[in-house]
Amino acid sequence: MSARAPRVLQVVQRFFPELGGTETHVAEVAGRLVRSGELDVTVLATDRSGRLPRQEVVGGVPVVRRRSWPREADLYLSPGIVPVIARGGWDLVHFQGVHTLVPPLGMLAAALSRTPYVLTFHSGGHSSPSRTAVRGAQWAALTPLLRRADRLVAVSRFERSRFSQAAGIDPGRFTVIPNGGALPPVPGDVVPVPGRIVSSGRLERYKGHHRAVAALPAVRRQVPGAHLVVLGSGEFEGELRRLADRAGVADAVEIRSLPPADRSAMARELASASVMAAMSSYEAHPVAVMEGVTLGLPVVGLDVAGIGDLVEDGLVAGVPEDADDDAVAAALVTALRATAARGPVPHTPLPVELPTWETSAEALAQVYRDVLARRGRP
Repeated sequence: MSARAPRVLQVVQRFFPELGGTETHVAEVAGRLVRSGELDVTVLATDRSGRLPRQEVVGGVPVVRRRSWPREADLYLSPGIVPVIARGGWDLVHFQGVHTLVPPLGMLAAALSRTPYVLTFHSGGHSSPSRTAVRGAQWAALTPLLRRADRLVAVSRFERSRFSQAAGIDPGRFTVIPNGGALPPVPGDVVPVPGRIVSSGRLERYKGHHRAVAALPAVRRQVPGAHLVVLGSGEFEGELRRLADRAGVADAVEIRSLPPADRSAMARELASASVMAAMSSYEAHPVAVMEGVTLGLPVVGLDVAGIGDLVEDGLVAGVPEDADDDAVAAALVTALRATAARGPVPHTPLPVELPTWETSAEALAQVYRDVLARRGRP
C-alpha cells in the first residue's frame, strides 16, 4: 500500500472569483501542485460577502471558505479559519500573504496545534497613509510568529531584504521564489496597437495609474495618437476619470476590467499594447509586470521595491520614484517609438530565462519537502 500524499493547506485572505496578484499566484501554484499528484493541497480562503460557497473545487483545487468581517474593509477578521487550521489534520500549513488579520490568527492556530507552517509575504502597498505608517509596528508585532515559521518565502530579493531587516531574521531562513508570468498563447494576428499604453491592476492610488494619466498629455505632444488603457476596477476609478478630464485627455483614456478567470483576454490585451506603464509605488514582485515581460511587452516602471529588482535585472526600463510627469512621459515615448520601429509584428519575448509558474510551483514543492522531512512528516 502506497503512502498517502502529504496534506497541505494554503491559506489566503481571498481567492477566485476575487482577483489580485496573490490570488493569481495561489491559483497557479496550487493547481500545478495538485496536478503533480505528490501533494494533497487544499486552499482555505475567507469571504467578506457571505455569498460564496463554503466549499467547492476551483480549477481542480479544493477550496474551503469561512466568513470574514468587515464587509467593506480589507482587514479579513475570520475566526472560522482557526478550527479549520487547528483541527484539520494537516501535515503543513502555508500562509499566502502577510498584511491582513488572516496570517497572525492562522499562524497562532498552527503554532498552538503544533502544525508546521511556512509563510510567503506577498507584501504590497496601501492607498491609506495611516495604514502605511503603521507597517513597522505591524511587522514588529508579527515577528514572534514569523520566527516560529519553518520557512519564510519572499517573492523578490527586495522583499527578503526588507523583512529580514524589519524582523531581525537571518536572510538564510528565507527562500526567494518569484512569481511566474505565463499567459495562454496569443493568436499570431494580435499585434501592438500604435501608441497604446496599458496600465494593469486594482484601481487604488498606490497602484500609480494616475501617474500614467498625468504623463499622457506630454506623451501625446510627441506621439499624437498615444492613448491609455487602464485594466482594473476599484473605488479610484472616479478620480482617474476626473484627472483625465482635467488634463484634457479623457477621450484618450479607457478604463475597463476583465473577467478574473479569463487569462486569454489578459494575454490579448497585453499583446495589443505597445508599452506597459507600471507606476505602482510598491510591488513585491508584480504578477502583471511579469506577464508583460514574459510576452516581450516593453515595460516602463518605477525603480522601487520589487519592480526595482526587475529594473536591476534589465527587464524593466526604470524611472525614479520622484520622477515628474515629463520624465515618465519621456520613458514611455522612448518605448512607444521602439515598438513602432519594429512594425506591425507581435512582441518577441526576451532571450533570457524567466521564472515561470512551473518553476515557482516546483520551488515551493521543494520547500514543502524540506520542511516535512525535517519535521518527520509523511
